[in-house]
Amino acid sequence: MKLFGSSGTRGVVGESLTPEFVLRVAKAAGTVWNTDRVAIARDTRTTGEMFVNAASAGLASVGVDICDLGVTPTPAAVRYCEVEDVPGVIITASHNPPEFNGVKLVDDGVELSVEQLELVEDHILAEDFDVAAWDEVGSVRTVETANQDYLDELLASVDRQKIADANLTVALDPGHGAGSLVTPNFLRELGCEVRTVNAQPDGHFPGRESEPIPENLTDLERLVRASDADIGIAHDGDADRAVFVDENGEAISGESSLAALVAANLEPGDATVSAVNVSQRLVDVCEEADADLELTPIGSTNLITRIRQLWTEGVNVPVAGEGNGGVFFPNYRLVRDGAYIAAKFLELVAEQPASEVVAPYQDYYNVRINVEYSRDEELDAMLSAAAAYAEASDATPNTTDGYRLDYGDAWVLVRPSGTEPKVRVYAEGRSEARAQELAEDAADALYAALDEL
Repeated sequence: MKLFGSSGTRGVVGESLTPEFVLRVAKAAGTVWNTDRVAIARDTRTTGEMFVNAASAGLASVGVDICDLGVTPTPAAVRYCEVEDVPGVIITASHNPPEFNGVKLVDDGVELSVEQLELVEDHILAEDFDVAAWDEVGSVRTVETANQDYLDELLASVDRQKIADANLTVALDPGHGAGSLVTPNFLRELGCEVRTVNAQPDGHFPGRESEPIPENLTDLERLVRASDADIGIAHDGDADRAVFVDENGEAISGESSLAALVAANLEPGDATVSAVNVSQRLVDVCEEADADLELTPIGSTNLITRIRQLWTEGVNVPVAGEGNGGVFFPNYRLVRDGAYIAAKFLELVAEQPASEVVAPYQDYYNVRINVEYSRDEELDAMLSAAAAYAEASDATPNTTDGYRLDYGDAWVLVRPSGTEPKVRVYAEGRSEARAQELAEDAADALYAALDEL
């Protein structure tokens, strides 16, 4: 369990998360924020209400009133916090399995930076809380309009007429998450004919795993083909990602949809921001647009930090993101917003079929292997093995985040997950066989280290 991870998760994420710890996090955050009000939201996970109650108790104990938004997509909660000028606590584990849950902390309309989280962590470790007197404890007020207000703003922020004129049929898979409460209505209001699967809010995620990766999207692929849809859209548990399936029922890689969205929005002199596992697709797009590509460690925290730095330098960053479906449109709002991402992609599909939108960005193949561990000793052994593997290679390692090895025609990256007990191996090549070979070779080195324990 971590207060923050290298993946950029702002808050505790884990299967072992407890109400007692959530209460302490909330007490620390309320103490650091020194505010009168805090918003609380959650996704659909079965433990969400329990952790909301714990967080509410913690905040109330330090004299903070709570605005309870209920089940709300993360971008809707962030919007509420920005508009109402209040910090926020969001109970979600995003794309992780249903047994996981977590805490995200929001202030100034964006999720907390690592530096701010460290301050919260210091108060937790020192048990330094501003405990209120009995007659000054906070109270809870239910807010029922957060999702509708978010929907209204979405509709005013995209090219509604362009999408409506295209008469699109959209297949949607919100994965039983918080997006089930907003995205179906949003797409219908845009003039789309909508077909859904896994669209009932259910924290057990019975239809599929929350992470919208191709192996979890077979239901959506079938729905696209069965309904003759123009596009399929999938979210994760808190709907801050959007991943797509083309009109042929074939999953579109997140790297390809990111490249298409960046290409459509980037102008010469602009910059985009991505992580060290960036695809060559995005490198090519930036070179063609005469725009800068800024790389950070993996995770939205790091991207947000770099985007804000570029803003202070007067650099325009119209779009940024990673190849997992998490895309920022900072001039709209500095948050990953699955519904907004979906609409921006629909604007492209309104002009040509989805398969043609991403056709220029299909020349690379990506493979990811997860190596799980259960003890810190196993993690340490795998990281030592990764360092040795990098040193023995004929490529120069990039150690911005983990070990990335570039071979000219392909690359491989080994890094620990910040949210799950896994070491992730990413590889990309101009052929699937080359990417698979690199990923398996690196993963074998990690497995060998585990066998030696």
